[in-house]
Amino acid sequence: MNDALQIHSITGVDVELKIAGPGGRSFAFVVDWHIRLLLALAWYVLGALALIGTLSAEAIPDAGSAFVYVVVLPATALFFLYHPVLEIVMQGRTPGKRMAGIRIVNQAGEVPSVGAILIRNILRLVDSLPGVYAIGLAATVLTEQSVRIGDMAAGTLLVYEDEVQGEDIRSLVSPSVATVGLENLQLVNDVIDRWEDLDPETRVTLGQRLLARLGHEQPDTEAEVLATLTGIQQQDAT
Repeated sequence: MNDALQIHSITGVDVELKIAGPGGRSFAFVVDWHIRLLLALAWYVLGALALIGTLSAEAIPDAGSAFVYVVVLPATALFFLYHPVLEIVMQGRTPGKRMAGIRIVNQAGEVPSVGAILIRNILRLVDSLPGVYAIGLAATVLTEQSVRIGDMAAGTLLVYEDEVQGEDIRSLVSPSVATVGLENLQLVNDVIDRWEDLDPETRVTLGQRLLARLGHEQPDTEAEVLATLTGIQQQDAT
């Protein structure tokens, strides 16, 4: 079993992040489970008291559909949307994960995309089968990076946040990687390395497309395109 995530940088300065195992993950989940349960119950109780003035089930039919929309649905949403919403807003964290000192990252050590977070949370339905997260817990014990089914599908894992002292992991790699991403920076380097082997028209077209992908303005001349790409490359050396 691999207990660390190695993040390789083209700068030669690698970062190693300790992977959270079943113990740390379970602790965070138990804390979060109690928090979201209490939030849902609090909404249900306060909503019921405000709407019908009692917690008696006999009074619920008198409130009609209002009870469903005002009390039941919000309480249910609080319970089931707790993880995805907070993990998106808190960039891979939840209160439970903070207490455990862990956070969600992708295989590049970066904050996962919204899509990845949603995928890993949708597949909680699978990980929770047949009960008490049996499949998910078994997966974290048996897999190399201690991941559950949702993590496998989303390409995510949990690492101990104190290893990066709360900073965005990308900033530990290099300033340029933190800005444009490792894959895009490698593309910039590849284009510059092959620049002399390309014909002038291809240079400009390829360079402009790459700059557009990075969200940069697209210069018209070959010299300006090369200068912009070189500027991006040099950010990584500073």
